Amino acid sequence: MAVLEITGDIGRSGDWSGLVVFFGGTAWDGNRFPDQHIAERLTRWAPVLYVDPPLSALRAVRAGGAQALRPRLTRLDERLLRLTPVAPPAPQRKGVRHVTNELVRRTARAAVRRLGTTTDVVVVASLSPWLDAVPARIRILYGTDDFVAGAELMGVGVDWLRRREQEQLRQADLAIAVSEELARSWRTQGARVDVVENGCDVELFAGTDGAVLPTDVVLTPPIAGFIGHLSNRIDLALLEAVADDGHSVLLVGPRQSTFAPDRIAGLLARPNVQWTGPRPFEALPGYLRLMDVGLVPYADTAFNRASFPLKTLEYLAAGRPAVVTGLPAMHRLPADAVSMADTPACFARAVAAALSALPDETAATRRRAVAAEHGWDARAADFARLLGLTLPDLSG
Repeated sequence: MAVLEITGDIGRSGDWSGLVVFFGGTAWDGNRFPDQHIAERLTRWAPVLYVDPPLSALRAVRAGGAQALRPRLTRLDERLLRLTPVAPPAPQRKGVRHVTNELVRRTARAAVRRLGTTTDVVVVASLSPWLDAVPARIRILYGTDDFVAGAELMGVGVDWLRRREQEQLRQADLAIAVSEELARSWRTQGARVDVVENGCDVELFAGTDGAVLPTDVVLTPPIAGFIGHLSNRIDLALLEAVADDGHSVLLVGPRQSTFAPDRIAGLLARPNVQWTGPRPFEALPGYLRLMDVGLVPYADTAFNRASFPLKTLEYLAAGRPAVVTGLPAMHRLPADAVSMADTPACFARAVAAALSALPDETAATRRRAVAAEHGWDARAADFARLLGLTLPDLSG
């Protein structure tokens, strides 16, 4: 049995009846990804135990000393808990995966026992074999991305991922995909699949124009900005073309160290380009306030075609024009909401047009309205309906 480190008061066993155990694809570390937005908002319908991906023992010790080797159960909110399992070093390395997966399963079962309850729903937002980690009424595979198409990005063998996808779809009672493209792929394997597209934290980004301005940006306005991961999802030629035109380019987010290091270094060396590195989710409106146009320079890959870039909706919720590449998800937005361009020359021209346009509050209001139709609250309601959850009766 896993020995849990309890952080704070986790309440009484009756507080957690009808529990949703949500195995996330990302750690709950201050950023917000689709799985975390959904898990957080599902607490309107049921208490949620969010399980981080397993933390390497080496990283745990570096972060908190030897005591951090114990898996940790933390109360984040009234009906939201976070569980952080600890695994051997290189937890997903071949030969170690089996040990890691068994440790996560045992940790999850120990947490449910500690809460004195049973599990109603299990959601797994990855291809890790945890759908049957604890008994539940319904088991859900949540496809936030095309995991198989992202094999190279994740540094995992595509054949192994494809086998894991097939097994995961076989075990799931229902799969929920982030896009119709991913749903079609999964349906060809005989799976029952519904679509819940990505959403937006509308309230947070609606306050962009009144957000606290960051003090670390030294670019000259107007500014074209990108918020997200500088990784091989990006068509770097599009960013280079914008910079070639002399426009200020602000890049906010983490960087994949193996992604075109020489070209990235060359781009960041330009006087009209600045990279801030990663910033907390709550700080992003301040950086968006400095941007006059938001960029979505995604490459045309199978992985990206099955995605729904969050940043597009965040730009729109801030009232900013967005220049995007023609991914299928972008075509599902109203034609007047975004500017689409796929070649470097066309992308740079679209950015130049957006930067030179006069302020238009009517257009900004229209963008905010489009984003408002994609709020995370509505997405969570769709998710809860598919899980068979109903709102609790608070009349008594």
